[in-house]
Amino acid sequence: MAELQLDVKKPSVRIQSHKENDFIEVELDRQELSYQNLLQVSCYELGINPEQVEKIRKLPNTLLRKDKDILRLQDFQEVELILMKNGSSELTEYTEHTPSLLEKPCYNSNATKMTY
Repeated sequence: MAELQLDVKKPSVRIQSHKENDFIEVELDRQELSYQNLLQVSCYELGINPEQVEKIRKLPNTLLRKDKDILRLQDFQEVELILMKNGSSELTEYTEHTPSLLEKPCYNSNATKMTY
C-alpha cells in the first residue's frame, strides 16, 4: 500500500547553540511556504520569540533572506536560527537599538513583498 504524500515541506530546524545540537522537524504547508511562515512556525516549535531571531541559516553556511530561498529548501534540510546576543553568549531581551529580523529590510526590499 502506498504511503499518503502530504503537501508539506519538512525542514529540520534548531537554535544555534554550543550546548544543543539537536534538530526538530517542522511541517510547512507548500501553499503557505514563505520566509515569515518558516520563522513563525520554527519559533513556535522551539519556544522562542521571533523577535529574538537575528538570522536564519541553511547549513552549512547560507543565509536565508526571502521567500524564494525558502522555496528551494528540501525535505529534512538543516536550518539554524541565530539568536541576538549581548556581549556574552546569553540571550538578550529585545531592545529598540537591536532591530529584529521582522523589522530588518531584506537586501532587496521588494523581494520581501513578492511571492514566488
